[in-house]
Amino acid sequence: MKGLLRHLGMAAAITGLVLAAASAQVKKKTGKKGPGILQAEWGKVEKGTYAAPMGKLGSTPEAVWTATTMGAAIDGKPNPAKITTVVGEILDFSCYLQIGKHGEKHRSCAQKCFNAGQPIGLLAEDGTMYLLMEEEHDPRRDGLTDFRKAAIEHAAHIMEVTGTLSEHGGYKALYVHGYLKK
Repeated sequence: MKGLLRHLGMAAAITGLVLAAASAQVKKKTGKKGPGILQAEWGKVEKGTYAAPMGKLGSTPEAVWTATTMGAAIDGKPNPAKITTVVGEILDFSCYLQIGKHGEKHRSCAQKCFNAGQPIGLLAEDGTMYLLMEEEHDPRRDGLTDFRKAAIEHAAHIMEVTGTLSEHGGYKALYVHGYLKK
């Protein structure tokens, strides 16, 4: 039994080394961690780059969560989050995850999907996906925000987006501030 456990331990160690080496090779080739971008060669972006985004979306908030979110939270305690800025391509979350489409070739479809209420995503250079939505809880729920208009305008553009980052169970959401209708 000891011999079997020793062989299993050695096999696990070797597997770990192989996986670490493969990961290092991917990082060495790309210089980035993350899951990578689906259909990278197909989804060319014409406006903005990760090094020089086309523009900015969202404003830097005074607090992590707004008063409407605090008021809507259970016992006034929203989930942990932090203010952050991410550079990425504005894309249709559903089409990207389903069929890998993004970039200029997919811009008009993404705009149609956004108009139909499909989720808005942000694709970082390393392939990390963020769900984008307005931070203001009650105004968002009641249709009193207009971030969707900005997303429609900037579909398939690489933008710098600032907001409140909340993560749970592998999901990442960036709640964007500054889009209350006036």
